[in-house]
Amino acid sequence: MPSVSSAQDRAPLTHRAIFVIALPVMIANISTPLIGVVDTAVVGQIPDPAYIGAVAVGSLIFSFAFWAFGFLRMGTTGLTAQAFGARENDEVSASLGRALLIALAAGTALIALQWPIRETAFALLGGSQQVESLARGYFDIRIWAAPATLANYALLGWFIGLGRTDIGLVLQLVLNLTNIALDVLFVLGFGWDVRGVAFGTVLAEWSAAGIGLMIAIRHLRRFGGLWSLERLLAVDRLRRTMSVNGDIMIRSLALIFVFVWFMAQGAKQGDVILAANAVLMHLISISAFFLDGLAFAAEALIGRSVGAAHRAGLVVAARMTTLWAGAVALFLSLVIGALGAEFIDLLTVDAAARSAARAYLPWAIGMPLLGVWAFQLDGIFIGATRTAEMRNAMLISLSIFLIAWWLSLPLGNHGLWIALYINYLARIGTLYYHYPALVRSVSDGR
Repeated sequence: MPSVSSAQDRAPLTHRAIFVIALPVMIANISTPLIGVVDTAVVGQIPDPAYIGAVAVGSLIFSFAFWAFGFLRMGTTGLTAQAFGARENDEVSASLGRALLIALAAGTALIALQWPIRETAFALLGGSQQVESLARGYFDIRIWAAPATLANYALLGWFIGLGRTDIGLVLQLVLNLTNIALDVLFVLGFGWDVRGVAFGTVLAEWSAAGIGLMIAIRHLRRFGGLWSLERLLAVDRLRRTMSVNGDIMIRSLALIFVFVWFMAQGAKQGDVILAANAVLMHLISISAFFLDGLAFAAEALIGRSVGAAHRAGLVVAARMTTLWAGAVALFLSLVIGALGAEFIDLLTVDAAARSAARAYLPWAIGMPLLGVWAFQLDGIFIGATRTAEMRNAMLISLSIFLIAWWLSLPLGNHGLWIALYINYLARIGTLYYHYPALVRSVSDGR
């Protein structure tokens, strides 16, 4: 891929340019939440909410374990986009190499430490004995996907940073459609219940990682070939990479803690509430994955503007991507409002879980209109690699969330949803406070 010229760096941003990046992500992400939907729908055919709860709990543990390494996607996107915008081809290549090294080391460590991770997770989450027993079986299988999962994060982040979301689309479709097909085969065909869901995920992750690496090697030749150890371990670059990734990791841990806490407190209210919240979280995940397309576009475009020292381009990219994201969020809320009840019935046959999910459906309807602003601000700050502000904003909003949860305990599960909304508001407010300083930090030097 040829590097962009200075003229291209400063060319007016068009709506088409935004959707060239955003649409492949949206299309890919259509299949991503379908994994959770299919997982839930498949085990939901068993007339016992414990199976849905087990998949929810098991998936949540890996969300915590893997999303803590979300910096491998986010940090790689920001660093790659800036190197691409600055036309530093060697660093474009090195950014992927460093991310893959971290992915291999971290994935291996997760496998080695699986016993303390498992025991700590179940001690925190609680749930009924039946749910825990099923979820432990899920965990023991899926943990073996760890290196591949983290490598996929790095590969996806690199391709997004290059603006090659079309390749990211291919990889996500390979991962997600393979996962869905294997889930159906293993659970409904072989009768492996939640173990089949886990096996399907493991095989799909390793398949996608292998294909992604082959594609990446072909593209690396356009940026000076495979990696130089000297370049990968350059002290200044390595220090910056670790700083960016460390901030994002702390931020991700705080964010996942919010959702872990949310699901854990729901589990304490019984399997029915746990299942209802899990179903609604799938609805929210679907909307979030659509909105991620515009957030990812913001990451790539803003990172490129920062690398090219183009302040005006940053402002325009932030404004235009957020405008489209707001429109998409409104559409998604309307769709959830119109079809939410049917979606609930699709995911579970349990009458009690259906009734509970309908009672809390309005919270899911409003979430896209609130979450879109957090997603866009995340994209802006990731692209600019202003990760310290992201870290601090998330820690502040986590503290506010816990206070809000404690104050809303008398309201039961409705109070839990209120606390989640307040967390989003705090996160939005703190990030927006730092946005003017981010803009000022980008010079128009070239």
